[in-house]
Amino acid sequence: MPASASDPYDLAVIGAGSAGLAGAVIAAELGLSVALLDASSQTGGQFYRHPAPSLRAARPEALHHDWAAFAELRRRLEQSDVSHLYGHHVWAVAKEDHGLWAVHAVTGVDGTAERSVRVRARTVLLATGAYERQLPFPGWTLPGVVGAGGAQAMLKSGLVLPGKRVVVAGSGPLLLAVASSLAAAGAQVPAVIEASGYLGYARRPRALAANPQKLVEAAVHGAALLRHRVRLRTRSAVTEVHGTDRVEAVTVTRLDRDWRPVRGAGRRIECDALAVGHGLAPQIELATTLGCATRSLADGTSALALDGLQETSVRGLWAAGETGGVGGAQLARTEGELAGLASAARLSGYPVREGRVRELQRRRDRMRAFADAMAVAHAPGPGWTGWLTDDTDVCRCEEVSAGSIREAVADLGARDARTVKLLTRAGMGWCQGRMCGTAVACLAAREGAVESPAERRPFAVPVPLSALATLDEPAEIGPDTAPGVDR
Repeated sequence: MPASASDPYDLAVIGAGSAGLAGAVIAAELGLSVALLDASSQTGGQFYRHPAPSLRAARPEALHHDWAAFAELRRRLEQSDVSHLYGHHVWAVAKEDHGLWAVHAVTGVDGTAERSVRVRARTVLLATGAYERQLPFPGWTLPGVVGAGGAQAMLKSGLVLPGKRVVVAGSGPLLLAVASSLAAAGAQVPAVIEASGYLGYARRPRALAANPQKLVEAAVHGAALLRHRVRLRTRSAVTEVHGTDRVEAVTVTRLDRDWRPVRGAGRRIECDALAVGHGLAPQIELATTLGCATRSLADGTSALALDGLQETSVRGLWAAGETGGVGGAQLARTEGELAGLASAARLSGYPVREGRVRELQRRRDRMRAFADAMAVAHAPGPGWTGWLTDDTDVCRCEEVSAGSIREAVADLGARDARTVKLLTRAGMGWCQGRMCGTAVACLAAREGAVESPAERRPFAVPVPLSALATLDEPAEIGPDTAPGVDR
C-alpha cells in the first residue's frame, strides 16, 4: 500500500477478471502498491461469475472451466496487500499534470453514488474485458430473448435458467459452452444454431496444433451435447422470433456463404427462450479516449494495439485480456501476469524475471494465434442484414427501426453511423450505442459488413451530474478511505 493516504498507488488495475487478478497479484508480490477496481462486489469478471453466498451453492465450480486457476488467484489476492475497491464503476482515466494517472469512478449499485472517487496511480493496467455483440432480427426484443453470455451469467450468478426449452444461437465457441451448461443444469436445448462453421479452423493447422487443449475443450462440449441430445446446426441462423408476450418459437434459416438467408429454407422450432450472441467485442472505451492505437480484427471488432510487454501506445498504460482481442481466460491470465511483471520492471528500474517473461510471451503468442483463427472462423458475413425487415427495431433504447435507418441512408444522404445517429437518434439511448452500434454502422455503410469502430467516449459508463459537480472539490480523506483514493 502507499505510505500514506495522500500517496498514489504504484499500479491501478481496472477489472477484477482473469487478466486483472493476475496482473494485480504478481505486481503486489513484486512489491508494488496496487489498487484493484471493479464494478462488481466479487472477483472473477464475466467468466468466473459465481453465486452470492446467500444462495448457498454446494459446488459453484461445477459451472466453470478451469476453476482451480481462478481459485488460486483469489487465494493469492487474499494474502496480498492489494486494495480491492469493489463496487467502483470507472468512467474515465486521465493523465494529471505531474505525470500521475487519475482513475475516476462512481460507487454504489449501478454507480448511483452522488460523489465521484479518484484513484491516483503511477501506472495503469486496463483489464476491462469484453461485451457481447448482438445482431438484430425480427422479434429480438421479445421477453425471453437473452444474450448467450447473459444466459450463462444467469446460471452462474443466480442459479436460474432463462427458460425451460432454450434455443442457443449466434456464432462463436461460446455457444457450445452455453448450451452444455444449460443442458447440464436441466434445461431442454433443442438445438445450437451456428451461423458460421468449424471448418475454418482447419485452415489454421499450426494454431490448432499449438493449442491442443482447445481441441480437448471442444470435445468435452461436443460430448455433453451428444449426451443431452442437443442437435448442432451450422451455416444457419435464427432469423425471426415468434410470440406475443414472450418467446413461443423461432424460425431457423439456412444461410449461404455470406450469411444471406436461403429462400424457402426456414424451419420453426418451439421454445420459450432464446440465448443468442454473435461473439464478443473488446471493451476499450477508456483506452481510445486517451488516444491509444487500435487494430482491426478479422471478425470486425477493434482491439488495442499492444507491444510485446502488453503496453499500449500511451506510455505507462498497459492492457491485458480481451482488450487486446478475445481469446479466453487462460490467455487473459497470461497477459495479465506479463503486464504486471512489465509494470514492476518499469517502476523498479531493472528487468524482473526475464526467463519468466520470455515463457509468458511464448505462451501468449501461441494462444493469440488461436484467437486470431477463431476470429476468422466466426466472422459475420455481409449478408446478415437480409434478416431485417423495415419494422425491425435496431436501436432498442430509442426504438429506431431498420426502415428508418435505411431511409436516412437512401433519402437523407447519411454515409456513416454518426450521421445516422443525428438523423434518427439511433445510439442516443441508455446503452449509448453499445448494443446497436455495430448494426447501425453496417446499415449506414450499405455493404452489410460487420465492423465495430473504435469510438472515443468521454464517459465509459453513465455518470450522475452530481458526481461530476464534485470533481474539483478538495479531497476528503476519512478513516474508511483507502490509501491513494480521493472521494
